[in-house]
Amino acid sequence: MEGGKNCTAFGRCGGCVHLDVPYKEQLSAKDAVVSELFAGLADASCVRPVRGMDEPYRYRNKVMSPLVPGRRGKGGRRDVLTGMYAKGTHQVVAADDCLLENEVAQRVVRAVASIMKRHGVEPYDEDAGRGLMRHVVVRVGHESGEVLVTLVTNGDEFPHAKSFSRELVRRVPQVTTVVQNVNARQTNVVLGEKERVLFGPGFILDTLCGMSFRVSSQSFYQVNARQTEVLYRTAIDLACLRGGEAVVDAYCGTGTIGLVAAGSVPGVRLVGVDSEASSIRDARKNAAHNGVEGAEFVAADATEFLRDTAAKGGVARGEGMLTVLFMDPPRAGSTPEFLDAAASLGSDRIVYISCNPHTQARDVRRLLGCGYAIEAVQPVDMFPHTDHIECVVGLKKGA
Repeated sequence: MEGGKNCTAFGRCGGCVHLDVPYKEQLSAKDAVVSELFAGLADASCVRPVRGMDEPYRYRNKVMSPLVPGRRGKGGRRDVLTGMYAKGTHQVVAADDCLLENEVAQRVVRAVASIMKRHGVEPYDEDAGRGLMRHVVVRVGHESGEVLVTLVTNGDEFPHAKSFSRELVRRVPQVTTVVQNVNARQTNVVLGEKERVLFGPGFILDTLCGMSFRVSSQSFYQVNARQTEVLYRTAIDLACLRGGEAVVDAYCGTGTIGLVAAGSVPGVRLVGVDSEASSIRDARKNAAHNGVEGAEFVAADATEFLRDTAAKGGVARGEGMLTVLFMDPPRAGSTPEFLDAAASLGSDRIVYISCNPHTQARDVRRLLGCGYAIEAVQPVDMFPHTDHIECVVGLKKGA
């Protein structure tokens, strides 16, 4: 399969760049990147080999495809092109298959395009600003197999939306819920803020590290569930939880890693913080659904929250001192103010998860200047055949 010869879009789309490179060589290259970034920050013995996948294909459980106009056929109806954008452009490379994407999700994308053509639903023309259907986003539960389909439309009106959804479910029975997301703006952002449920409950449930999580259209949820379990177990091991700790999960999303940690070790008192109110709503529901007591989730900017918490001298409404901090910021990394606040709280351990080890190394350098030392650097290959590297760094105060 390696060599790119089984992918008709390889070399033209932006989905992957190393399909023609043997997987072991890809892992070696990622090891070299991480080792170079952390040289001088950590002892070479602390930098562990990247954890790769046994089967590095079909791992993407979230699939997003634009729906763009093709040629007009008989009767004047347009073909609907699906696929991926060419790297650095908004030019769609048509592709019926991708070796990285979940096969059920791909069936959904093809079915949506077919139903659109049958019912005369016009795809969105970005240049003209006309057409109804802009994108289809599919999420597949790794263990549950439940499928959430989000149809992104250019306006509220969606004629025959219910019958469209019923036909989609008939064609792909794994679909358990369909949501219409409205995005009428001229923007590169895929999802809008307004939604309505067309079929099912409006979310799916999936199992991760033995816990059940609610995933909605706006939720952040890792796209490679198999490696997410590796990532989270690594992070929790580096936290060295024994029970009774006060834990902050910063940039927590739907609360997955904090809840897995709190569910794994008795007596952990958890506070999760994220700026997305929809993610916090899902995090609270996830905590209740899994019976995790002593968990609190706050919708706030992570930097402001930690700075305020530092001023109060503790977590969970000022009760007790912070023992462990999990942080998983966006690609741009954290802020100096956040890192200084984290250090001033004097947490025993900081576990830093990042999808960008370049900004992670920058931030870790600042934490080292505040009295922390690196215990381990563990890269995890979440995105085989791409340049992306996920990395977990465990730090200890005064180590």
